[in-house]
Amino acid sequence: MSITLRTVNVTRYITPLREGGSLPALAEADDDFKYVLKFKGNGHGVKALIAELIGGELARMLGLPVPELVFASLDEAFGRTEGDEEIQDLLKASQGLNLALHFLSGAITFDPVVTKVDAKLASKIVWLDSFITNVDRTFRNTNMLMWHKELWLIDHGASLYFHHSWTTWETHAKSPFSLIKDHVLLSQASLLEEVNTELRTLLTEEKIRSLVALIPDEWLRWEGNPESPEELREIYAQFLLIRLHHSEIFTKEAQHARAALI
Repeated sequence: MSITLRTVNVTRYITPLREGGSLPALAEADDDFKYVLKFKGNGHGVKALIAELIGGELARMLGLPVPELVFASLDEAFGRTEGDEEIQDLLKASQGLNLALHFLSGAITFDPVVTKVDAKLASKIVWLDSFITNVDRTFRNTNMLMWHKELWLIDHGASLYFHHSWTTWETHAKSPFSLIKDHVLLSQASLLEEVNTELRTLLTEEKIRSLVALIPDEWLRWEGNPESPEELREIYAQFLLIRLHHSEIFTKEAQHARAALI
């Protein structure tokens, strides 16, 4: 199985989206679609883009609704006329390949008080976020949207936080992920054991390796890190495969956290 992402060229910077600390932007590309553009030159660097790519495409493999992800190319001349100095610096630092999500026009932020999510869907989302160690799907910041009466997942850039302390990746791969206790959908996730059995069979080694192979070389040249892009991709693949093999660890942690909650 081969996974591919389209590549678009950014043609117009429309407006910054200042909700998050990484200063994403609404932008238009040469396919005439609008995108939420995530910059490799942001404060969180390329690792946030790698987490966004892996988290978003894993969600898609599991049948969860995620806006289309594309590689977004920024020309070196792009943004020279931008008046805001902070934004101009960000654009200069982001020349080359970035990542963008298709803009869901008219979408509203998911409100857990207003919208109840069925147990199967809630369990799948909690399982995914436990798998990718996503710290950012809480009541404070749900990172979900309602669009055409459907729930959509966005913003996986805070996932895979093991890559910020690279030397302990094997320990993180087998960790229970205790922060799942803060998940906005945990109380509704009553089918975690059933979902664990179902979802782990969908994520084959072939699919995971095909996904990791998408990470561009230019995102895998880290200052002070001696590993080659190929070696770094292999660590990402191994992290995901080991974590998947030990999925009962994080599934049980989520079940225990839910039991304490209800």
